[in-house]
Amino acid sequence: MSDVVAYLRAELPKYRDRKFRLNAQQFFKEKLENPWMLRGPVFYRISGDAYKRHLKDRPKKEVLDACEAVLASDLEARRGFAFDWAWRQRKHLAPRDFARFERWLKKHVENWGHCDSICTRALGHLLLDYPELIPRTKKWAASRNMWVRRAAAVCLIPSLNQGKALEDAFEIADVLLMDPEDLVQKGYGWMLKQAANTYRKEVFRYVVKHRAVMPRTALRYAIEKMPQAMRKEAMKKEN
Repeated sequence: MSDVVAYLRAELPKYRDRKFRLNAQQFFKEKLENPWMLRGPVFYRISGDAYKRHLKDRPKKEVLDACEAVLASDLEARRGFAFDWAWRQRKHLAPRDFARFERWLKKHVENWGHCDSICTRALGHLLLDYPELIPRTKKWAASRNMWVRRAAAVCLIPSLNQGKALEDAFEIADVLLMDPEDLVQKGYGWMLKQAANTYRKEVFRYVVKHRAVMPRTALRYAIEKMPQAMRKEAMKKEN
């Protein structure tokens, strides 16, 4: 897939924004790998143009192979392009694609932005369409890799947004409950917050049950959209 890689290599220098990158660094604990960064609208315009020019009419396997080629390159924003193009193939994804996405997660995800990009889009929607795959994600919660642990929670968000996978979410939260990494805490807190859109009472009971040991970061995320009285009750400290 050298054609799409060559296209990106020619296009990207036209839109580099060093000042934006320096401002964006404040949102990441990890040092950003590239000296440049693309603004969101610019990134999606380039990604969409590349997809339409070189991939739109290709079979799914060729598109995902192109994603692999970009991931293997030294292009800035390569993960963003690969994960976006995989998302554009969502209507064609099948259970056999899970192994590829799991490999990407473990090999290429290096910050919360990468994690959330693949998990709330291509991977998350694969799980929504094929919930029988969800048990394969639960072991991620015990990973040594903090991004894989975060992924165990965040990948359920598309399913939870459709009112599904509540018990799976609670199982994941049980494992991640006292995770030492705040970005993992925020990840499963976000998961519970999305679950609460449909299952407010159930999530509230879960939070109250575990509030004595649940990190305040995760707790605050989980109850963020609840009524004030419920938030106040959930934040009470155990005697």
